[in-house]
Formats: sequence, C-alpha cells, structure tokens
Amino acid sequence: MPLYMDVHKHIDGLTAEAVIGAHARDLETQNKYGVQYLKYWFDEATGKVFCLVQAPSKEAAATVHREAHGLVADEIVQVEEGS
Repeated sequence: MPLYMDVHKHIDGLTAEAVIGAHARDLETQNKYGVQYLKYWFDEATGKVFCLVQAPSKEAAATVHREAHGLVADEIVQVEEGS
C-alpha cells in the first residue's frame, strides 16, 4: 500500500494534547477508509505537524483527517521508506 507524509504548515494554538487527541480520532476513523496512520511529529512553536500514513490514495488519507477532526493537511506527498 502506498505510504504518504502529510504536512500541516500551521495549526493555530497547537499543543501536544491537541495533536494526541486529533491522532486518536484519526485512529478511530481510519479503518472505514482502509487507511493506517502510523506516526506523527509536531512543533508547537510553529504549529507544524507531519503525519506518516499508509493509504490507498491521498484522497483517502485526507478524508480521514477531514472526518475525524477537520484538520486537513496542506500537502500530502507519496514517499518511500529508506534507512
């Protein structure tokens, strides 16, 4: 299944607790769309968030975010894992 990195360039008022909550909602919603959110990284100071996700398409990954919490990524890029 394709692997994607999504980028949220600036989420106003971002906190660690908010990211944890949003990720939990993604996990509750993902199976409905054949998606698996794997990991996330964030920077509270800039409001940036990065999510690593396996999904059948970019659209499926975006749909999970949209339905789970409304925080749709600014960019979704297909990536390949390296070492």
